[in-house]
Amino acid sequence: MSPAAPTRPRGALEQFVLEFLFFGLKEARACLFAGLFFIGVFCVPRAGVWGVPRYDVLLLLALGIQGWMLKAGLETVDELKAICLFHVLGFALEAFKTSSGIKSWSYPDFAYTRLAGVPLFSGFMYAAVGSYVIQAWRLFELQIRHHPPHWMAGLVALLIYANFFTHHFLGDWRAYLGAVALGLYARSTVIFTPLDRPRHMPLLLAFVLIGCFIWVAENISTFFAVWQYPNQMGAWAMVHVGKWSSWSLLVLMTFTIVTSLKHIKARIHIAA
Repeated sequence: MSPAAPTRPRGALEQFVLEFLFFGLKEARACLFAGLFFIGVFCVPRAGVWGVPRYDVLLLLALGIQGWMLKAGLETVDELKAICLFHVLGFALEAFKTSSGIKSWSYPDFAYTRLAGVPLFSGFMYAAVGSYVIQAWRLFELQIRHHPPHWMAGLVALLIYANFFTHHFLGDWRAYLGAVALGLYARSTVIFTPLDRPRHMPLLLAFVLIGCFIWVAENISTFFAVWQYPNQMGAWAMVHVGKWSSWSLLVLMTFTIVTSLKHIKARIHIAA
């Protein structure tokens, strides 16, 4: 992850290739928890392993990966606390969305480790997003320029999370919240270092790109019937592209929580 200092000037093509390579390596490393967890999602048979139901195997796998990362020093205790918060928030959303009065999606298979009808492993899918953001922050030496005041970002994140619940009763305010976020983060830039030179990207673009990857992972997960939407009961169908925007907003919310960590907050420039 730490390239050696160059012994000679690099040409433009060599610099591009090396940056592209290290960008891919660092992305893979940042996705360590998410990657290992979703390999389990795709590889664990629907019938389970040695008589243990699939959802319970996935819970044990997630706990094992998380414990190993903490013991190996790949995550700090403070970072683990933030990831546990993502788990709790995600599980609360899952419990609401799968409840008898809502039924936005469902988990079709049996599990011993269910609470309120939801397999406990499900919260780790949200924790995986938080883990990625935390790891990427360290590996790419991220800095944020022109970040909105923390109270504004926190308020928008809270409204985004609330809308996941209230849109069933008060209407979907996702487009309005997206417009507010667009104005709030319009000047925000993320500075990242793939190799040895800092690069810049609009922060909003980063949210959208990460949301896209999550949407792709969701399509693969529903194909393997880890969970199912009502229109996928008879035969699998692609998850509606509108979910991409929901995931992008969720990434924004996750990012806002991560910025509350002390060692991360110090690298954020608040817009004047």
